[in-house]
Amino acid sequence: MRPVSHCSCSNKTRRFCRHFHGLVILVLLPLLSFVSPAGSCTEQERRSLLRFLAGLSQDGGLAASWRPDVDCCGAWEGVVCDGEGTVTEVSLPSRGLHGRISPSSLAGLAGLIRLNLSHNALSGGLPPGLMHSASLLVLDVSFNSLDGALPPPPPLAMKPPLQVLNISTNKFAGEFPSLDAMANLIALNGSNNSFTGQMPATSLCRSSPSLSVLDLSHNWFTGEVSPALANCTMLKVLKVGMNNLSGTLPVELFDMTSLEHICFADNGLQGELDEAHMAKLNNLVTLDLGGNSFHGEIPESIGQLKKLEVLRLSNNNMSGHLPSSLGNSTSLTTIDLKMNSFSGVLGMVDFSSLRAGLVQ
Repeated sequence: MRPVSHCSCSNKTRRFCRHFHGLVILVLLPLLSFVSPAGSCTEQERRSLLRFLAGLSQDGGLAASWRPDVDCCGAWEGVVCDGEGTVTEVSLPSRGLHGRISPSSLAGLAGLIRLNLSHNALSGGLPPGLMHSASLLVLDVSFNSLDGALPPPPPLAMKPPLQVLNISTNKFAGEFPSLDAMANLIALNGSNNSFTGQMPATSLCRSSPSLSVLDLSHNWFTGEVSPALANCTMLKVLKVGMNNLSGTLPVELFDMTSLEHICFADNGLQGELDEAHMAKLNNLVTLDLGGNSFHGEIPESIGQLKKLEVLRLSNNNMSGHLPSSLGNSTSLTTIDLKMNSFSGVLGMVDFSSLRAGLVQ
């Protein structure tokens, strides 16, 4: 697996991670407000949970509370039920779990809304029944050792309600499957895996009109950046750094005025940054295009991006004078321009009005 760069979500202190997990909380708030004192779970749910436990080679002490003689809604660690005794949440992050997720276990919980198995040592594949669940809204299996290909897409008629899918930092490989049936996705984090082929932009943006967060960084995606990304009209976070993308950034990308964070760092992209196109991204907070082959000058219109806090253009082939308008981007805290061919007098840019930060 590749080393982690500054635009990866593997470092939990990064802004994007807070953005991603904050989005999960927003999804869950309406659900948690209706949680009432739990009844008794059904025998079917008890058996499903015990099958999951039986598939683990190390359970981190989970068996101490997951006892057959105890109501799973009352005292089983990490299990949350609603007032009717339906298991709605299984939350076991950082629990030291080893082993596989049995296909006939958690997918059998017909009322499960949220599943969090992140930061464990689970291996094997991801059961199709989880991604195709008719109830699951949030699925987080990040930071494990799951491998193989992602499950094939469900039939279009199923339209799973899944809104948040976090499979980052595993060992998934192969081409990213079509997500045509995932009409409700709001956030998708598939970073730090070994996916190959082209980014799933065409099917993803056509089928998931509410997609707000997309992180596919640290994979092996190839080809050009698809203009179909512009169909993701609600997208705020777009992170595809540390791949093998080539070509130029499509002009359609600059029509995505909802974008707040863009990271295409460490790819093989080229071309120039257009004056008129750059000015359209007026909600941009982070622009990271470092480690590519962009050339030409920084456009003067960069100064119109009043919300811009982070600008990284390092390790490219850019040249010319720094635009004096940079001093107008008063929200800037980090400017990284090293390893280029810029010229002129740095004093032409008035950095005194910028926030205290780092200029490289």
